[in-house]
Amino acid sequence: MQNPTKDSMKSVLEEANTIAVVGLSDNTARTSYMIAKEMQTLGYKIIPVNPKVKEVLGETSYPSLKEVPHSIDIVNVFRRSEYLPEIAKETLETDAKTFWAQLGVSNDEAYEILKEKEINVIMDACIKVVHQMTIGK
Repeated sequence: MQNPTKDSMKSVLEEANTIAVVGLSDNTARTSYMIAKEMQTLGYKIIPVNPKVKEVLGETSYPSLKEVPHSIDIVNVFRRSEYLPEIAKETLETDAKTFWAQLGVSNDEAYEILKEKEINVIMDACIKVVHQMTIGK
C-alpha cells in the first residue's frame, strides 16, 4: 500500500469540489469537525456522513454514502481502520474518484478493494495538511 505522489495528491485536491466526510462529528472539539470546517472555508462543499447527527457545518448529514444524493469527488474517512473495508465497498456505489483515510487510518483490504476499481487511494494522511503542503492556502 503506497500513497500517490504529492503532485498527484495536489491534483486530486485541485480537481475536487465535493468532499463527503464519513464520521464527521458535530462536536466542534473533534478533529473531524475542525478539518472539515477548514476544508469548507477553503471552498469545498462538505457532505457529512454520520447516522448520529442531522446537520454539521450547515449541511445535511446522511446516514451512509449510499444515501448521499450529490456527486462526490473525495470520500474523506474519520473512522477507525477496521471500518475501512465496509466504507470502501460503499464508496464503489458512489461516483467518488478518491478515497482518503485520515492520519493514522489505513487498511490493506480496503486498499485492494478500491485499487481493483481504479479509485485513487490515499491513507494515513491528513487532507488539510496535504492541502497546506501542496496548494499552500
